[in-house]
Amino acid sequence: MDANMNMPDPQAMASAWMTQFSDPAAWQSMFKTPALESGPMANLLKDSGALIDPGTLEALREDYLQKAAVLWQDFLASKAPVLKDRRFSSPEWQSNPVSAFSAASYLLNAEFLTTMADAVEAPPKEQQKIRFAVQQMVDAMSPANFLATNPEAQKTLIDTKGESLTRGLANMLADMQKGRISLSDESAFEVGRNVATTPGQVVFENDLFQLIQYTPSSAAVHQVPLLMVPPCINKFYILDLQPENSVVRYAVEQGNNVFLVSWRNPDKSMEGTTWDDYIEQGAIKAIEVTRAISGSDKVNAFGFCVGGTIVSTALSVLAARGEQPAASLTLLTTLLDFADTGVLDVFVDETQVLQREQALSKGGLMPGRDLATTFSALRPNDLVWNYVQSNYLKGKEPPPFDLLYWNSDSTNLPGPMFCWYLRNTYLENSLKQAGKLTVAGQKVDLGSIDAPVFIYGSREDHIVPWPAAYASMALLNPKNAKANRFVLGASGHIAGVINPASKNKRSYWTNDAKGKAKPAAADAWLHGATEHAGSWWPEWAAFLADHGGKKVKPPAKLGNAKFKPVEPAPGRYVKVRAD
Repeated sequence: MDANMNMPDPQAMASAWMTQFSDPAAWQSMFKTPALESGPMANLLKDSGALIDPGTLEALREDYLQKAAVLWQDFLASKAPVLKDRRFSSPEWQSNPVSAFSAASYLLNAEFLTTMADAVEAPPKEQQKIRFAVQQMVDAMSPANFLATNPEAQKTLIDTKGESLTRGLANMLADMQKGRISLSDESAFEVGRNVATTPGQVVFENDLFQLIQYTPSSAAVHQVPLLMVPPCINKFYILDLQPENSVVRYAVEQGNNVFLVSWRNPDKSMEGTTWDDYIEQGAIKAIEVTRAISGSDKVNAFGFCVGGTIVSTALSVLAARGEQPAASLTLLTTLLDFADTGVLDVFVDETQVLQREQALSKGGLMPGRDLATTFSALRPNDLVWNYVQSNYLKGKEPPPFDLLYWNSDSTNLPGPMFCWYLRNTYLENSLKQAGKLTVAGQKVDLGSIDAPVFIYGSREDHIVPWPAAYASMALLNPKNAKANRFVLGASGHIAGVINPASKNKRSYWTNDAKGKAKPAAADAWLHGATEHAGSWWPEWAAFLADHGGKKVKPPAKLGNAKFKPVEPAPGRYVKVRAD
């Protein structure tokens, strides 16, 4: 998850765009004659030692030349090209022959470069890096990204008598001061006012996290409490956006006594914090306090993304100490087996990890801005260039969008913690190997966790590929594997999770043949799965109810005599911004 793979971050991209504001030809010259002898592609191939089969290359060139000739003939005949790309879907691109030809030429050259990158004969990891870097370059070169070649922006400039350019420059300067591209109208939201509004109290805090207990909203609650551990790489309120799409509120409404970890946004005082600290003083401490307040020996443990990795590690550490506090374990889009880390794999190799360790392993902070840059690079057209075009070229203000507001509210990570996580999971994939890692003084064995598991993956997840999430099925609860459940949801890493039951949108898949073990391979599981309309949330609610124990009267007061309420939810930790 390194943001330094010799490619600019989004803000640098925006600055470069401004430099080339009136001369996109300098950016697009690489497309004039596709060749391996010079240019960015040649450098990529040289650096990786990769080759393309001469026959394959000749076939690619021949195909390109034929398509280019047809395109040129159509242009001379005033025949408009078909533009099957949403970046060029507006009428302005089709009505202007030069713009239409420019877009079609770009798409043809982009197709050639990406096809050539796919044809590189190199080890899979190197091939993936080449493909990713070429895609970044191709996306940056789109004629839609430049005023001189974007007819939509030009029309807006004329219609507004130059006002759009003035606003665009103002937007860009404001973003440069913030150090990031604005994705949403940030003035429309405030944590605690209209996001993260589920009622509750902070009932415990230490230097690492605050523990929130939410106010029950039902006449009775399950005796076994639900402890939610969100990722520390983001703010927790992705699980508690607005009332209609809040996972937290839904869990409360289903009769759960809900507790949630709100991680602190690290500052210099936390520069030496380790992975062990996140396990011992974070997840394990949260389990201890939740049990003490609820009076239950067991908790229904929950982890989302990195939070799932943390809570699973914590439960393994407790198992090594002879404790089994989990009545169940829910993991949403979580990696425990890091054999397949999707596109993030391009940011992780020995050299890049070693660079981070040299800079941060003994202390320091991994800036949230760098992490945000990395994740934006995974979807540059959606999270970078779309906003360059709208905010800067057309001078528009981004509309309010709670999820993108959260996406821009980044968090830092302590250097030692980040380096341990990067090496031992993403690089060396050691967490899944029983006994290989020692955490908080104990050998980690995920198979020692004695609790039924509910695992959720998103089918279009580019951060945690769903087969990688499914791989956790083979690691957890091996003594009673038939009790484990896997549910696959539509959409991506975030949108698939935040799919409210009340909206009845999208779909999900299950494969729960009673009395039969789950298939070892993810594809085999999907082959026998059944698709259902709507949200997967009710499936999870039923799982929690099965392991929630009897219904009891909800607590009259939050906290207890030892752990008294500190402040109302969402607490002050979540309001601290990294920038």
